[in-house]
Amino acid sequence: MTDQVTKAEAFKALHVPGRPIVLFNVWDAGTAKAVAASGAKALATGSWSVAAAHGFEDGEYMPFDLALANLERIVAASDLPVTIDLESGYGATPEEVGATIARTVRAGAIGFNIEDGVRETALRDAPEQAARLRSAREAADRLGIPAFLNARTDVFLIAASDQHESLVETALERGRAYADAGADGFFVPGLADERLIAQVVEASPLPVNIMAGAKTPKAARLAELGVARISHGPGPYRMAMKALEDAARAALL
Repeated sequence: MTDQVTKAEAFKALHVPGRPIVLFNVWDAGTAKAVAASGAKALATGSWSVAAAHGFEDGEYMPFDLALANLERIVAASDLPVTIDLESGYGATPEEVGATIARTVRAGAIGFNIEDGVRETALRDAPEQAARLRSAREAADRLGIPAFLNARTDVFLIAASDQHESLVETALERGRAYADAGADGFFVPGLADERLIAQVVEASPLPVNIMAGAKTPKAARLAELGVARISHGPGPYRMAMKALEDAARAALL
């Protein structure tokens, strides 16, 4: 696992506030090779894209064994570090989340996202989520891999944008609890207002990850705000599928 440790350490070092690592999310071995060829420094899956590519809805409807097999093919397709989106951890209890992480690390991952949302409708209580994250941290540490634990909060994702300002402190309270549980990064998808992004970055105890979208500032501006990681989530999949559909339609004319 020496090579895996080296990759994990290199990946963590890429999270520099003001010089964010950009992750153009992949969903299979083929897209992993394409993104690697672009000059990317690391690879990241997006659960929505992986699920859609295999005929499932997002929300852990895709069997974990299938997600793990897909991860193994992505890891084998490139020498780059690979981090996986594990949704809420594929486990009802902290112990089950730990078992998920152990299998994921053994499959070659050097990082993972774990969210506090429950199928996009509710949030777990912060102490419960912290316990799940702590179990994940301990599972990776037992294997000797300093895997990057990216703690995602869905506070902003499940709320209307006009409510986001009132939720900043709630999100930061979760970020502090997740940092205490051993998280390495703080992922706040759904947050797009640059003033609020700046507030979160300034007060977060962890490097901040923003999901790029039509309403978020451009990468250069996110860098100026001190963001350390930019993810593209389902955007690349939707773009690729639109291009494929358009090409197929043109071929039928």
